[in-house]
Amino acid sequence: MSENKSARPPGMGHGGRRHGGPMGQMMPGEKAKDFKGTAKKMLAYLGGYKTVIALVILLAVASTVFAIVSPRILGGATDELFYGLMRKVSGAGGIDFNRIARILLQLAGLYLCSVLFSFFQGYLVTGVSTKITQKLRGDIDRKIHRLPFNYFDKNTHGDVMSRITNDVDTVSQTMSQSLTQIITSITMLIGILVMMLTISPVLTLVSLLIIPLSTVFVVLIVKKSQKYFVKQHETLGLLNGHIEEMFSSHAVVKAFNGEKNSLAVFGSHNETMYETGWKSNFLSGLMFPITNIIGNIGYVAICIIGGAFAAGGTITVGGIQAFIQYVRQFNQPVTQVANIANILQQTAAAAERVFAFLGEAEETPEHEPPVTVEGKIEGRVAFEHVAFGYGPDKRIIHDFSAVVEPGRKVAIIGPTGAGKTTVVKLLMRFYAVDSGRILLDGQDIRHYTRDGLRAGFGMVLQDTWLFNGTIAENIRYGKPDATEEQMLAAAQAAQADHFVRTLPDGYHMVVNEEADNISQGQKQLLTIARSILADPQVLILDEATSSVDTRTEMLIQKAMDNLMRDRTSFIIAHRLSTIKNADLILVMRDGDIVEQGKHEELLALNGFYAELYNSQFEDAA
Repeated sequence: MSENKSARPPGMGHGGRRHGGPMGQMMPGEKAKDFKGTAKKMLAYLGGYKTVIALVILLAVASTVFAIVSPRILGGATDELFYGLMRKVSGAGGIDFNRIARILLQLAGLYLCSVLFSFFQGYLVTGVSTKITQKLRGDIDRKIHRLPFNYFDKNTHGDVMSRITNDVDTVSQTMSQSLTQIITSITMLIGILVMMLTISPVLTLVSLLIIPLSTVFVVLIVKKSQKYFVKQHETLGLLNGHIEEMFSSHAVVKAFNGEKNSLAVFGSHNETMYETGWKSNFLSGLMFPITNIIGNIGYVAICIIGGAFAAGGTITVGGIQAFIQYVRQFNQPVTQVANIANILQQTAAAAERVFAFLGEAEETPEHEPPVTVEGKIEGRVAFEHVAFGYGPDKRIIHDFSAVVEPGRKVAIIGPTGAGKTTVVKLLMRFYAVDSGRILLDGQDIRHYTRDGLRAGFGMVLQDTWLFNGTIAENIRYGKPDATEEQMLAAAQAAQADHFVRTLPDGYHMVVNEEADNISQGQKQLLTIARSILADPQVLILDEATSSVDTRTEMLIQKAMDNLMRDRTSFIIAHRLSTIKNADLILVMRDGDIVEQGKHEELLALNGFYAELYNSQFEDAA
């Protein structure tokens, strides 16, 4: 069972959240580099819901059409009331209330149908968007497990988390809200324009002349406020990053009396936020009053011209009423279409990041047919002229060759950067060798499945990893089906049982999210217990006892000696006194084995190993 350190992703900080004010939607967002290509990939995801989407479009159009026709019908009721009053005044008749009642009932029916259609299309769109979101997140999660380790060397965990959360949420919200809004806005725009033209082409022309005037003012306001919004967002990122850093490093700030400096930095960012915030919000707040003033001027013009037409008999009073309603409704889809165009750009950019992640190169495919492990592996490991580098210009291992017989304890030592940890990472197939090969029980490890290979290994790293859960659950991570007795025996063998029983709730104590409610040494003991419980055939210990005190280290070493008996073990250590009883010591320098043998043999050579060994005692002296 392999154990790999997985660092927790940092808080979202600068780029994690979207912020905005009243003009937030009017601001141009990040644009996609390949809008068409991203749109095609998004449509492929929607392909499985063609029937539902077609029904959604039909319902959205029907709902909008009913809403558009309603003002015209209401105008008919107004005409009936107006002409009825005129008949009553002239003595030629009265108001036909029955006809008005029928018109109002018809109107109520149309509004009810519009609401019902709108409800059902909203219900269907929400279902589709949540399913697409679920599929996207599932694909991303599966992709993470198929990515090679070098991807995470080049990309931050926070960026990956942002794609899973923020970018997928952006796509989901656009599908659930903007998809139908696009349909209804376009349908309403066309429908209202048609209805206005049927009432009066002249009044329609007057109404359309107002739109460019409003647009000019909106563009001027957005252009003026844009720089303040950009500065506000940049400062907000800096402010969030500063706060996050101060919280996560609170102890360091206190230890070095950094409170004043921290407050000064915060005050500077906060002042900038204040300056940019009120300016951007004030300017953006001017948009609606100005557009309302221009709109009201238009209404006055329509009323004057419409009144003249009504007096001349070319338009009815109900027609003017319906036209004014249409004018009021016409501005709404125009604004929505402008907002949606911006939202779609931001969504395409978010979707592009998601699809770019899903398109990353994966680990090399498994060998076909894979070698199966019959029972436990024996543990014979051979390195044959292995070469590896993290990049073309970053060669770590040049020509590594060694043979480790089953059950032997092998120590790998050398100065920092010699390639010690890289060797075991290659053995676990975390990385693929550039040349040469590694054999396990005579088979190239690339012929095993990764899961099958790693099931025979146990790792204890210098950097511990525990998750949010009970201590018992953390130990059982190495063997989920282990019994209570087996789990307790592993804890006792790792010298962890005593300290666990002194904790509140013992084995049922919950390790918090940051795993900082127990000490570093205690965390190391739990990871050792996890590996003992997994009962692997090959052990890899990378500075496994570096975080514990000398007495505990001696106890763990005794437990490890028992655990390593009859198992192939690779030990990476800096304290050479801990590996004197190793069956084989491999001394690495600059990516190559420069010496190998037992402790006494290497000391007798009086070479690089002897130099390293003696220097530790000189340093201690």
